[in-house]
Amino acid sequence: MSMSSLSSSNKPDIRGLSLVELTKAFTAIGEKPFRAKQIFDWIYKNGAMDFDSMSNISSDLRTKLKENFFLSSPKIVEEHISNDGTKKFLFEMADREKVETVIIPTATRATVCVSTQAGCKFGCKFCASGIGGWTRNLTAAEILSEILYAKSKSNLHPLSHIVFMGTGEPLDNYDNLMQAIRLINAKEGLGIAARRITVSTCGVIPKILQLAKEGLQIELAISLHGYNDESRKVLMPVNKKYPMNDLIAACREYIKATKRQITFEYILIKDVTCSPEAVRELGMLLKGMICKMNLIPYNPVSEFDHKMPTRQEMFDFQDSLERAGIHATIRTPRGRDVGAACGQLRHTAQKSAAV
Repeated sequence: MSMSSLSSSNKPDIRGLSLVELTKAFTAIGEKPFRAKQIFDWIYKNGAMDFDSMSNISSDLRTKLKENFFLSSPKIVEEHISNDGTKKFLFEMADREKVETVIIPTATRATVCVSTQAGCKFGCKFCASGIGGWTRNLTAAEILSEILYAKSKSNLHPLSHIVFMGTGEPLDNYDNLMQAIRLINAKEGLGIAARRITVSTCGVIPKILQLAKEGLQIELAISLHGYNDESRKVLMPVNKKYPMNDLIAACREYIKATKRQITFEYILIKDVTCSPEAVRELGMLLKGMICKMNLIPYNPVSEFDHKMPTRQEMFDFQDSLERAGIHATIRTPRGRDVGAACGQLRHTAQKSAAV
């Protein structure tokens, strides 16, 4: 499949438009409204990466499409395949900013981990995503281009789940995120059920509360990574603006409004987050909440002096949480041999460019 760089044209990227928006745009240029659905089928069902591959569209309409829109296609800078089947891609945008996307396959399906920003503002002290700072938000079309390219590369594993856990803070790019989610969810788009779409946030409270009002049954994951204000501030500077108790209160409001369970992501760092004190504090903090914890073994980043606990320490921590009334699972690390953790590939590329 030929990959050209994302266009820098001022024309709208057709992937960023809903079917309603595209239908209106077609009417404005004198085209029949039903043509919009044909184009959607080519993009979302057939995986078309350019207008010329839309073989049942007249040459006159293809000319009009090129004159009024563009169809973005990622430029692949790097592609890595892990021993466990995980695939990681580094894309270059029109302005040469780089973002990464990961396909995580199982025996029967595939999950795509998507980036929403070029870099990250929030600077968590264990994550490679924010080391080089933040440059800009991705557009809804750029987010969708990641997913559609990943879909074309998922081979025998049908794409069934989307997780917004790549580079960037999704809720800091709220409008583009929601436009992308609605196109992912729409039956005329990718048709992926809302409950198979997960948004992960470091805890941007106003946007969590806004998301609760969207009427979408998506999954919400909160990057907790601490058991009280002091421990969380060590790893997550965002806690200064949105303290732990305020965040948990917002989560309780979200659950009440949506009737949905929240997943708390919690990184396991030896002698930092993995301790008896952490179990006691978490038991009190999350008491009575409809939630589960996803325990994430620390994935080493050279800039941070952290260590992963031993296997036994992690299992003991999980067991202690269960006894405290918190359902917890340990995430199986995927793609470690290709740097599949958030921001690692982009960060490596940035370091290489600076040499």
